[in-house]
Amino acid sequence: MPGKWLGDVQVKKYKELRKQHSQETAANKMGISVRTARRLEKRDALPSQRGTRTWRTRKDPFEAFWDTEILPLLRQSPGLMATTVLEEMQRQHPDQIAPGCLRTLQRRIRDWRALEGPEREIYFPQEHTPGRQGLSDYTDASALGITIAGGLLVHRLYQFVLAYSGWRHVEVVLGGESFVSLSTGLQNALWRMGGVPEEHRTDHLTAAYNNQREHEELTRRYEALCKDYGLRASTNNLGESQENGSIEARQGTLKRALDQALMLRGYRDFPDLAAYQAFIEQVVTQMNRRVQQRFAEERPFLRPLPERRSSDYVEKTVRVSCNGVFNVLHSVYSVPSRLVGHSLQVRIYTQHIEAYFGSTRVLHTERGTPDEPVIDYRHILPILSRKPGALMRWVYRDALFPRQAYRDTWERLRVRCSERQACRTMVGLLELAADACEAELALHLQEILDAGDLPDLEDLRATLRPPKPLPEDILIAVHALTDYDQLLEVAL
Repeated sequence: MPGKWLGDVQVKKYKELRKQHSQETAANKMGISVRTARRLEKRDALPSQRGTRTWRTRKDPFEAFWDTEILPLLRQSPGLMATTVLEEMQRQHPDQIAPGCLRTLQRRIRDWRALEGPEREIYFPQEHTPGRQGLSDYTDASALGITIAGGLLVHRLYQFVLAYSGWRHVEVVLGGESFVSLSTGLQNALWRMGGVPEEHRTDHLTAAYNNQREHEELTRRYEALCKDYGLRASTNNLGESQENGSIEARQGTLKRALDQALMLRGYRDFPDLAAYQAFIEQVVTQMNRRVQQRFAEERPFLRPLPERRSSDYVEKTVRVSCNGVFNVLHSVYSVPSRLVGHSLQVRIYTQHIEAYFGSTRVLHTERGTPDEPVIDYRHILPILSRKPGALMRWVYRDALFPRQAYRDTWERLRVRCSERQACRTMVGLLELAADACEAELALHLQEILDAGDLPDLEDLRATLRPPKPLPEDILIAVHALTDYDQLLEVAL
């Protein structure tokens, strides 16, 4: 067959068949032509025993230009591709260089690079000993297409890996690579596996090695964290991600495993962030089962944990503005109006924040984003009830509504009612929701919206907050004084 390469094994097999059959029959059994079989019989040596061809089938078209033009270009810029060099030669010598000479030029450049070209990168596989090294890294997971309650989740995944056994721990990270996410993820990993390796290795994470104004503070915090756990901090050279090969390869396997699990699940939407994190832990637990034996070998070599965890939050002091909100890390949060003008200590965790007035916690909520303020309508409602008209053009109005049904209701009220009536009705609905019936009221509002009607505040109040029945008349009997005298006589 044309183009079929015959090696030593095929030639030996043909010669064995030739001893038993005719030339044509043996060729048919081998799937080759009779002409090829005739040529094999004329040769005594096997294909591997024949010398390489030393003659050229045609004249080298680059012979006249190789030393004078092509070599100087390659020595000046070794990264030049053969196609670029060919185009340059065709531009300078259009009548002497044909387009079909590319393969010839590629071979010549390949041979030159092998003999005289620049040194190439060599990778040195490392031998990992149990308990010596743990690695941390982040990877962008937006390509997984995860949605939370229908909204696309833009996020990263923090991953910690033991170099020897491959045991891993993964957490969801909202936002960028921060010291808080690194501290939280690292400590959760160490306490989950029940020990501490000798070394913690990262690439040039902005959390640990920040070149901006907060460089000294972040570096000090990271060094203090490693000191608390007895870790030796190390980092790879800038831009050399292959030096963290023990974790870089596992970032790909992690995302492939999550993607496959999501395909089996059939959909990529989760009700909340906690459900998504639980899903990741389930997948990672299954992956850790594959390295259970090696982790059991490494576990005795891990150092003991400290008595308690280090702080896994960043603390900032903020002041509550006259708008009843404060700003931290470019995100806006509401608090009760009583705190206007006061300073709060805010603890910033990976996925939530806590605000303290003195030693009293006054706020615990999920972290917001610059585009999505975190406004609790219960904080604003006492003042908004006295000024309902302020709702119409309030800059944080869209973040006030607790559920989608409330947002849709407001849009309909704004279109069909006057500004005054729309604001009063919406504030009344929020007051009704604050009476511990937020979810139930949302269901009623959705039914009203589906029917194309407007909500009747009084009917909803009567349905969700019916009046308490008045107590029945109580008859009080007045006893005669002689009855008390009889009781006293019995007591005496």
